Amino acid sequence: MPQHKIQAIKEEISKAIIGQEAMIDALLIGLLSSGHVLLEGVPGLAKTTTVKALANALALEFKRVQFTPDLIPSDIIGAQIYNMKTTEFSIKKGPIFTNLLLADEINRAPAKVQSALLEVMQEKQATIAEESFKIQEPFLVLATQNPIEQEGAYALPEAQLDRFMFKIVVGYNTKEEEHLIATKASQNSFEPINAVLTHEELQLLQNEVQKVHMDKELESYILDIIFATREPEKYGLAQLKEQIQFGASPRATIDMFKAVKAKAFIRGNEFVTPVDIALVIKDVLRHRIILSYEAEAMNVSTDKIIDTILQTIPVP
Repeated sequence: MPQHKIQAIKEEISKAIIGQEAMIDALLIGLLSSGHVLLEGVPGLAKTTTVKALANALALEFKRVQFTPDLIPSDIIGAQIYNMKTTEFSIKKGPIFTNLLLADEINRAPAKVQSALLEVMQEKQATIAEESFKIQEPFLVLATQNPIEQEGAYALPEAQLDRFMFKIVVGYNTKEEEHLIATKASQNSFEPINAVLTHEELQLLQNEVQKVHMDKELESYILDIIFATREPEKYGLAQLKEQIQFGASPRATIDMFKAVKAKAFIRGNEFVTPVDIALVIKDVLRHRIILSYEAEAMNVSTDKIIDTILQTIPVP
């Protein structure tokens, strides 16, 4: 039953999305392990369309906010409204009160909006007029951002980036996939997406993911990778010490433990393997390793640093 439901969701999403299996799997992992996902890619790669397709395949509430430089916190969390007829104040909740929130072009919003969103992502609550309101579960922020430098774009603060379980770098489709996309779009032949998963069924799937077994050796392996980003010299990686300003946070370890179990579950396994770790490690760590000026000057990427760590630390 569980694997049947995962396959059913993928089949529904495939009605609107051609290819991009890695992005779809990442969104499913976020859904199954209650982790927020950041999608980064140039315009036109179906990031927004994929998130909308996922929402349509689920019987969950979905809202979208287009982030712009003039956005203010009350636009997303809500505000206290004064009614002149009754001379009373009432609370009007914003779009943040939903199950799936699509934060489109999240890096276009100013610092105050990012701060308000940060509370919701971490605490699962929003404060309106000195009163706190809990966000109903499940709650997932699926954000998109454009890496191309443009006016009106703001770099996300490290504290907020750390709240995202994954940062997915979305690439182009293959030539064959793009030909199929263009054919379907020009003929308007994309099929409607049906809801195939209820809230209760999602909770059952999340419970199944938590039952996935992971050996102590693999848990230690994950910890070695994380600690190698903080103290590379202790793992025979002294050359990385000058390239890493700050290593991955403890939240990265927590998200890795969750993500590898969800990945194993999606692949149809009841236990975690080193392959599951290799498949998710970059998505979990690439936005959590802060490079030094030396690394940036040498065009060293976080993905390259992760590759070096994986090549050095022995797989159990």
